[in-house]
Amino acid sequence: MVSINEAVRHLRPNGGYVIRGGTFEGIEFIEAEPFTKEELESAYVAVENKKAEIEQKRQALLEKLGITKEELAFLFNR
Repeated sequence: MVSINEAVRHLRPNGGYVIRGGTFEGIEFIEAEPFTKEELESAYVAVENKKAEIEQKRQALLEKLGITKEELAFLFNR
């Protein structure tokens, strides 16, 4: 699930806004160009798609290496 913070960061990566209450109406644009609610909804989809793409690549690499997520975590824990 994508948070409002992730979606807004996707649209305005350099900041310039404050989010109050976790809703579109709670976004205050301080030094950022405002965007529409529709743009925000599209950003949720874009971020979710990007996360799914990254997970698919991660899983393909793990399969190529022949290890599980748990084994990878074990390798990098000290």
